[in-house]
Amino acid sequence: MNEFVDLFSTAETENITTSVQLLLLLTVLSLAPAILILMTSFTRIIIVLGFVRSGLATQQMPPTQVLIGLALFLTFFIMAPTLQEVNDQALQPLFDEEISLDEAYERASTPFKEFMSEQTRQKDLALFLNYTGAQTPESIDDIPITTLVPAFVISELKTAFQIGFMIFIPFLVIDMVVASVLMSMGMIMLPPVMISLPFKILLFVLVDGWYLVVKSLLESF
Repeated sequence: MNEFVDLFSTAETENITTSVQLLLLLTVLSLAPAILILMTSFTRIIIVLGFVRSGLATQQMPPTQVLIGLALFLTFFIMAPTLQEVNDQALQPLFDEEISLDEAYERASTPFKEFMSEQTRQKDLALFLNYTGAQTPESIDDIPITTLVPAFVISELKTAFQIGFMIFIPFLVIDMVVASVLMSMGMIMLPPVMISLPFKILLFVLVDGWYLVVKSLLESF
């Protein structure tokens, strides 16, 4: 009788553990879009691509789906070493039941922390550390993920806007030149954007703009 009770208790405990693991897995999957946006290079890439389209003033060309798709594949390309390390150090040992779920989480967070810390400004990280009253961390492992992620995000926003500003300058010059020429010719009623758009597209094509933008993004990481 006691053996039957022990067997029942063991089976019930295993079922509870499996249910908890399944719940945690579903939670992670539901947070996957936020993780992709906030803990990878996706934020910087999609903002810069958005600046390119705004600078060209081509409305919905390229379409938003194309920009997001390009940003996703560039993100996977840039994050490939980090994702490979997560797979080797955390996922595969977890699937082989060599480590626990908690240990897998710790191992998986380390590569992401290393990537984010390289792109995060000390000023931004200090802002959140000082707000929480935390002591200066001695290593990357001592930085809480809840502190590193927002610091990384605002650093990425600053970098993306800096790149976007540099992209806007040549387009702004073309708009100013076209507007000045139209004013001197007395064509006040003619929208300058209508005339400058072909010149901006021509300039962008001649200098191989997409190549330069993607190259700048890759070299910024």
